Amino acid sequence: MTLVFSMLILFASSCNQVKVNKKVRTALFDDNWRFVKDNPAGAENPSFDDSKWRIVDLPHDWSIEDLPNQNGDSIVGPFSKASIGKMGTGYTIGGTAWYRKSFVIDKADKDKITYLQFDGVYMNSDVWINGKHIGNHPYGYTSFYYDITPYLNPAGQSNVVAVQVKNEGKNARWYSGSGIYRHTWLTLVNQTHIGMWGVYISTPVATEKTAEINVITTLTNSGKENSPVTLQVQIIDPSGKLVGMAKNISVIPSGSSTDIKQRVTLDSPALWSTEKPNLYQAKVTVINENKEMDNVVTTFGIRSIHFDAQTGFTLNGKSMELKGGCYHHDNGPLGSAAIDRAEERKIELLKNAGFNAIRCSHNPPSPYLLDVCDRLGMLVIDEFADMWEKPKVSPEDYSKYIKANWKTDLGSMVLRDRNHPSVIMWSIGNEIPEAADTSGLRIAKSLAAEVHRLDPTRAVTEAMVDFMAFMTGKSGWDKQASHMALLDVVGYNYRFMDYEKDHVKYPNRIIVGTETMPPLSFENWQAVEDLPYVIGNFSWTAMDYLGEAGTGIPRLVDIPTGKSAAGSNPMAALMQFFSPDSWPMFVNFQGDLDLIGNPKTPYYYQHVVWRENKVEMFVHKPIPAGKKEITSLWGFPDELKSWNWPGHEGEKMQVHVYTRSKLVKLELNGKPVGEQAVDDNKTITASFEVPYEPGTLTARCFDDSMETASETIKTVGKPAAIRLKADRSAIKADRNDLSYIMVEITDAEGNIVPYANDVLVNFEVIGNGEIAGVGSGSPTDMSSFQQPRKKTWQGRCLAILRPKGEPGKITLNAKADGLQESSVEITTK
Repeated sequence: MTLVFSMLILFASSCNQVKVNKKVRTALFDDNWRFVKDNPAGAENPSFDDSKWRIVDLPHDWSIEDLPNQNGDSIVGPFSKASIGKMGTGYTIGGTAWYRKSFVIDKADKDKITYLQFDGVYMNSDVWINGKHIGNHPYGYTSFYYDITPYLNPAGQSNVVAVQVKNEGKNARWYSGSGIYRHTWLTLVNQTHIGMWGVYISTPVATEKTAEINVITTLTNSGKENSPVTLQVQIIDPSGKLVGMAKNISVIPSGSSTDIKQRVTLDSPALWSTEKPNLYQAKVTVINENKEMDNVVTTFGIRSIHFDAQTGFTLNGKSMELKGGCYHHDNGPLGSAAIDRAEERKIELLKNAGFNAIRCSHNPPSPYLLDVCDRLGMLVIDEFADMWEKPKVSPEDYSKYIKANWKTDLGSMVLRDRNHPSVIMWSIGNEIPEAADTSGLRIAKSLAAEVHRLDPTRAVTEAMVDFMAFMTGKSGWDKQASHMALLDVVGYNYRFMDYEKDHVKYPNRIIVGTETMPPLSFENWQAVEDLPYVIGNFSWTAMDYLGEAGTGIPRLVDIPTGKSAAGSNPMAALMQFFSPDSWPMFVNFQGDLDLIGNPKTPYYYQHVVWRENKVEMFVHKPIPAGKKEITSLWGFPDELKSWNWPGHEGEKMQVHVYTRSKLVKLELNGKPVGEQAVDDNKTITASFEVPYEPGTLTARCFDDSMETASETIKTVGKPAAIRLKADRSAIKADRNDLSYIMVEITDAEGNIVPYANDVLVNFEVIGNGEIAGVGSGSPTDMSSFQQPRKKTWQGRCLAILRPKGEPGKITLNAKADGLQESSVEITTK
């Protein structure tokens, strides 16, 4: 299939707004790629016959797709026991695959420069244009581009781009996905043009009264003659008004690039913050002989950030504590495919969950995710890499490539992302094995210096851990002091107990908890509230992700007896959570939210910690006789908000009430069954044992005899019906939009039935859409993410609808044996 590429798009605007140029210089290049999960010889050649290959639209991740030879045992859905990554990558499969696409450059653009950009390819990609190899890019998380002009056929003739992707060997600690999993773009520009990522905007002065906006534009002249130009910057406010302008006249020498600096001053700017994320645009236009040669519109925010050990972190001069969450890049049932709506929903969920900051663990995110963070007001730690020169996973991980590529990859992250107001820190690494030795110091110096050179306006951090203690049993934490001194903010992974004693040694050190364990969020948050030099913490993790399977899932084990009881080893029990053989577990289960976005215990606990909720009550599942529960350092007990325990009448149920109130009283069916005092300087947990009988269980919280809050959990009825809830009933008729349909199993009164596990829901789609994925919060249901059926977990599952590109209606029907079926209609326009 050949695509005729036209870069002319009409853009409507109201008469009181600044008009955006009708010529769009950059357009998506995502649709109608041909794909094969194979490595055929000669696939780079234009004449290669790809007619039997699948047609896919990007973003695309082949590792989330069902594997061949399904047997229900060792190969289930996208999972295989033969996976080289085992529990680390969630038992998924990589391999080598090819993508190909044909396209034509319009004759009207015959003299233009053409760039092909990839937002992300996992991993080790090679690209050919018309059979000519134009480059290799090993790192799977950084964006990259090529000037493909010299390799194109004459305008009007067909061109073929071929991409080989090699996700081979053991190269990741978590689910990476495989393929061209982010967007691709084609940019056509004149000989004199603005360079790729060539606009850099900073706001060195940003107050409620005034703002100074610095704009540095890189102009490139690919022609053979010097090019006199006028460079114009127009500043457009959030309402669409032109509020500032600057012009410069310059001459750009042939065959070279020049940076031009301009400044615009504004009165009474609308500042960007997490509560009011006001966004401006800078329209940069290149003019030659009264003709527009190029223009780029860049979104930015006017805001100030500051870090110090006395006042902590301030945004626009106001002190702010970072309620942070770490996350990996996958989108659950969609794998790593960075479809715009999936990226947007993820940030919406985290924002609604109370987070005001995220840490992109452990790699740069998709560009669109940062666009969403700008728009919704979510602060970001943008992270470079999980390892440096010493391997973490195997010699096949990024350590194999960093020596030759670090400056390009680091530059890609900073140059691409430095206009985002949401980004407040650059992280140069995570838990680096060589951090305490001379090679780690050397690398850290280079990385930190390069980041500061490219963007001196933000803090440099790094997530530090005591690797020497893990390896030798002796702490090497203080041996990293000279390394930490290179950082503007020092990231502490799991070391809140060291904050105060380190402050005595290093009083000017600014600390952020870059990873914290959810069960210890109370203790970690106490430190943030009490210590001004600790600016926040980032829970591991904000949301469940694929891979590192089972590290947060509670286990039931036999109670040791006799000699085995005396010699039981708690550490050996904990190591079960890191067993390479955790099949059929495939998610980490450490998140505040589960894989499809529903709250789990740590979500509710965290909200009490943050003083946003006053009480949350949970009931522990019954533990069989002869068994005991062990929990991960990152995990909570197996508890849920349910008072449905048929078959356990009269048995004592363990009840946890999380609150900061001083006294908790528990009632069962209106009768008192216990009370407990809570000292929120030490704990926010009150524990009870309550004999089970159906009805209502109520926790009442008191401060000085005044009731402050209450929560009731009641016994619900049997499953009776399916209820469908769409996140949005009207979406764009665009392949980058999605509708997330939450499926709920309810009783006759409409209550969700929390014990409704393994109800098989069958889906049918009618109209101009398709199922992009299905899923549940279950950490062990390995069934397909792509077939039109899914089992529920705790009363819920999810179906994701994707438009086919034409406006109209999409209807989703859901059926299950013995339940009233349900339908929902989605409008695409």
